[in-house]
Amino acid sequence: MKPSNRSALYALVYLFLALSHASDAFAQADFYKGKTIKIIRGGGPGGSGEFQTRALMKFLEKHIPGKPNLLLDFVPGAAGRKAANVIYSSTAPDGLTIGSIGAGLVVGPILGLPGSAYDLDKFIYLGSTDTGDPYIFYTKADLGLDTLEKLRAKSGLRLGAHAVGHPVYVTARIAAYLVGLKEPKFVTGYTGPEIYIALERGELDAHATGAARFVVEQPEWIEKKLVHFHATLTVPKGRHNPTFAHVPEFGSFAKSDVERKLLDMFRAFQYPRWPYIFPPGTPKERVQIIREAMRKSFADPEFPREYRKLMGDDPNPLGGEDLEKAIKELPRDKEVVQLYQKLAGPDPLPAR
Repeated sequence: MKPSNRSALYALVYLFLALSHASDAFAQADFYKGKTIKIIRGGGPGGSGEFQTRALMKFLEKHIPGKPNLLLDFVPGAAGRKAANVIYSSTAPDGLTIGSIGAGLVVGPILGLPGSAYDLDKFIYLGSTDTGDPYIFYTKADLGLDTLEKLRAKSGLRLGAHAVGHPVYVTARIAAYLVGLKEPKFVTGYTGPEIYIALERGELDAHATGAARFVVEQPEWIEKKLVHFHATLTVPKGRHNPTFAHVPEFGSFAKSDVERKLLDMFRAFQYPRWPYIFPPGTPKERVQIIREAMRKSFADPEFPREYRKLMGDDPNPLGGEDLEKAIKELPRDKEVVQLYQKLAGPDPLPAR
């Protein structure tokens, strides 16, 4: 073949490949046009899980090419692990279903909690709207437990939570264990709003919950001193909610390195606070489209305002690649895991 003909052939091949890549890129960018993406929220309506999802949804609709509609579907149960199982085993990997699970996603498999029928390392991670939220532990003021001595002397306090293994449940159990509550009772089966109602009705005595949401949801309780605050868990370590900066930190009650490592493990579990996931096998092109839309959403100047309006705190988002790295680096110290398993499970608190 003459050099001139060879050059012409190479040019044609190059042009064909360039047009093919451009066509593929256009097809992927146009994939979501006219479609609906379902977000499966691992919990019931109400509470911070729903609100942080809704804060993000309007920006994903704005930044995903093709501007698809987003639909929110609730799958409560097992602290989000039921929804994770749905994403893992029963969801087509077509890029049209996203999981919004919460910190319960990462806790279940590492601790071997029931209902964790998924491999944490096989999910595809898209990002997280936040990287931790301090917790606050409080009792109703009409109980008169305004000192540590009175709190420890009170027997049978009823602490409300969503489900065994849920971060609210685990936080309450850790608080009871470290503070030294006498024969506490952990009452599960509530949504976030239902816990407040149960407290008002006298069905519950105490609660451990996200500090930022509490400030938004119950400002009157704070202003009128209707509750007593006993301890706060900073997440990440040292990050206080300003309203509760004066409250003793959980770490001040720890008596051993294992107990301090227990708190570090809890914080690590909470670091990817609201992970968003695709099922295994989702096409890489669609993963990149949604990861990029998440990045643009987090960078959108309106997103922090919307998040703050619904959540009461500023977001500290995490991109998909960084979230994936955080999952791989989760601590798995055997002795600490064993203590955590006892505190996250349904059995009586272990002896200290």
